[in-house]
Amino acid sequence: MYISNIILFLFSLSAFTANEDIHKYHLSKTLVEYNEQEQAIQVSMHLFIDDLEEALRQQGNDKLFICTKKEAADAEVHMKKYISENFQLAVNGTPMKYQFLGKEAAEDLMGVWCYLEITDLSSISSLRVTNKLLLEIFEDQKNITQIVGPNKREGYLMFQKGQYTDEVQF
Repeated sequence: MYISNIILFLFSLSAFTANEDIHKYHLSKTLVEYNEQEQAIQVSMHLFIDDLEEALRQQGNDKLFICTKKEAADAEVHMKKYISENFQLAVNGTPMKYQFLGKEAAEDLMGVWCYLEITDLSSISSLRVTNKLLLEIFEDQKNITQIVGPNKREGYLMFQKGQYTDEVQF
């Protein structure tokens, strides 16, 4: 229960910002859920747009205007590449490739939700998550990942500088 309260508190902090350009907390949140009926891992990932754009800018991709009417035609290509380089999943010890299903602006328009999926997974006994998103940009970046595995077993992982990978067993 204590860890759930901490996670809820950290998630709520992500909603408070000083203005649209600057926020005090560098936090991403990701839900990785195994859907037994569909035999798929479904991922919902929330990133602050300004943080993601800064990471992409440092890779030489400027003026992407993610989730705006001025969004660059290749913005999603750069997002997909960055996410695939910094977020990996391994199921039962085997690294998996996922499909980028799409993105949408968060309700507050400060964040972007990205959706990923891995299909054709009849069983899952372990899940290794590597989440380095934005850790090269912000010293205080925290990446919280909620896992919902087989039989709705839940857990939370937190990634930060120096701690990029963790594994859960089901």
